[in-house]
Amino acid sequence: MVKAGFKWMFLILGTMIGAGYASGRELWQFFGQESALAIILFTTLIIISTLVVMTISYNHKTIHYMPALEALLGKRFSGLYDGMIILYLFSTTVIMLAGGGASLVVIGLPNWLGISFISTCLILLFIWGNKGMVSMSTVVIPILIVLLVGVLVKFIQTTENVMAVNWLRQSNWPSAFTFTALNILPLVAVISAVGRDIKGKGEIWIASIGSGLILGAISFLYNQSLLKITHEIILYEIPLFGLLKAYPHAMTIIMSALLWFAIYTTAASGIFGLVTRFRHVLRLPLWCLSLIAVILMLPLTTLGFSKLIGILYPIYGFLNLYLLAAILIYPIMHRFD
Repeated sequence: MVKAGFKWMFLILGTMIGAGYASGRELWQFFGQESALAIILFTTLIIISTLVVMTISYNHKTIHYMPALEALLGKRFSGLYDGMIILYLFSTTVIMLAGGGASLVVIGLPNWLGISFISTCLILLFIWGNKGMVSMSTVVIPILIVLLVGVLVKFIQTTENVMAVNWLRQSNWPSAFTFTALNILPLVAVISAVGRDIKGKGEIWIASIGSGLILGAISFLYNQSLLKITHEIILYEIPLFGLLKAYPHAMTIIMSALLWFAIYTTAASGIFGLVTRFRHVLRLPLWCLSLIAVILMLPLTTLGFSKLIGILYPIYGFLNLYLLAAILIYPIMHRFD
């Protein structure tokens, strides 16, 4: 039970800790000043949301997200959100493919070759079906977390008053709801794809609480660190590099590799949500469906990377507040089931 719980925990973390999060851009966009309370609230919301979605997926033995959406929203609204999830997963995966190509330019690869490389890696991942996605998360995500936490802790040790919080001034608490809502769509899509593989409620509790606490702790450390370089963040496309300015150049290269893997896990989560959604309709192997998805996405990878993130993320965060509300009230509405 414990081993399986950690397996799902890393799958959830892989869905959440994507390129936007690992780079610091996503956190800074939603949090920043006076956000300690917001991060605590976000931690609570993500634990509850994960617990509810995993329980629904487990009870319905889901292999894709539609049964979970219908349980949460009813058939009328689930169709609308089905379209939103498809568009969200498709568009964010396109962004990740473009970002994966752009990130390899620094080592001398042309952009098209970088995009081809990450696309090939994604297709190969799904040769092993669900197990490929879960195994990748179990291996890659712990390494991402250790490296990221290592950088943050080192920065905190060399900077004064990083952890100081004025609890009387916490005006940014509403951002917890929009930030949680932003991450709801991929969370529902990925968790629902493995509902049939969850064996017990103990796994659900371990995965939900573990992933929530880890995300909350990293978010707090990251946000407090970024607050110390507020006046410099505007100079960096990737805020993480602002924390690395005093490090040797080798560390920048290592963290660039970390960001590539974060892009890869985000793209893999997007592809995973899409191909499991259509698997029962097209009845093709997951690798074949992922090949079709990647071919459809490649012509769109010339669009801007950071600009699209800045436009899409807040819009989806706002629209998903309804879905978040449905998840939060689900246990109350079904307490006598």
